[in-house]
Amino acid sequence: MRILGIETTCDETATAVVELGPEGRGLILSNEVLSQIEDHAAYGGVVPEIAARAHVDVMDQLVRRALQTAGVTLAELDGIAAAAGPGLIGGVMVGLTTAKALALVAGKPFLAVNHLEAHALSPRLTDGIAFPYLLLLASGGHTQLLVVKGVGDYLRLGTTIDDAIGEAFDKVAKMLGLPYPGGPQVERMARSGNPSRFTLPRPLLGRKEPDFSLSGLKTAVRIEAEKIAPLSEDDVCDLCASFQAAIVDTVIDRTRMAFARLSEMPCPVTALVIAGGVAANQALRSGLERLAAYNALPLIAPPPALCTDNGAMIAWAGLERLSLGLTDGLDFAPRARWPLTVKTDHEERAHV
Repeated sequence: MRILGIETTCDETATAVVELGPEGRGLILSNEVLSQIEDHAAYGGVVPEIAARAHVDVMDQLVRRALQTAGVTLAELDGIAAAAGPGLIGGVMVGLTTAKALALVAGKPFLAVNHLEAHALSPRLTDGIAFPYLLLLASGGHTQLLVVKGVGDYLRLGTTIDDAIGEAFDKVAKMLGLPYPGGPQVERMARSGNPSRFTLPRPLLGRKEPDFSLSGLKTAVRIEAEKIAPLSEDDVCDLCASFQAAIVDTVIDRTRMAFARLSEMPCPVTALVIAGGVAANQALRSGLERLAAYNALPLIAPPPALCTDNGAMIAWAGLERLSLGLTDGLDFAPRARWPLTVKTDHEERAHV
């Protein structure tokens, strides 16, 4: 079974072909990504209209390249999948319309993929892990702790009350004058900084509910920066290191509380997983690896190229859905907002 996946929810145009290999493992036959970083750098963030037009300009050649690299024709595919949301609606429309057109012309099943579900299922593509597993979904727009019980079956343990982790990284980078994209820049500067120089809060530390709140931490960084302005390069490095240390401590504490919740429910998990763009952060991975080892579980993190937006995860999610006989009509509408259909742990307890 081979699926073409298309991803256009933000500022990467991505296409990929993924095959279902022996023993149910995924095989990436091609994975093409065209970044728009240079197009948006001058604005310090993604401009939706520019992003949508850039997707239109390159979509046809990127689909062609994915098929050529995979060594397959459109007729040899078993389905066409596209991220149908959540995301910037103009970009979503480009990828979705392209996928529908290809599916119609080739007479192939069409699969509308939730971008968040694609992140959630990506560890099964890279590592072949079994359900259920505990997932920290950490990206620019989303921060959630979920038990991934199956395709379309999610139990939410915690979520962010305000900012997502990636959003906090990007906003701190912008206030410190670091170039776009901000998250990787903060991590790079933190490597040369002193994480103990600034005393920053660890929001919700010790709270039983494994939720997140990061807006106060972001504000604390701004206050410390204003105290010592103008900032030297060493100041910026120390602020980045202190901020990143606070994020890691907070994430470990919140995930620890998620494990505590799991211990109260009949829901043993096979692994601790981190997915989403922020999963590429090495300091965060190291902290979660120690927590996973403490709980006698492996930490699964997709390779950095599959943490950020990519077509392979869309193709794999489409493949998982098609394997279950789940397809979508060509009238499926693009969605700027599309939360995962989840149960809360309170609903799970009531069911048990």
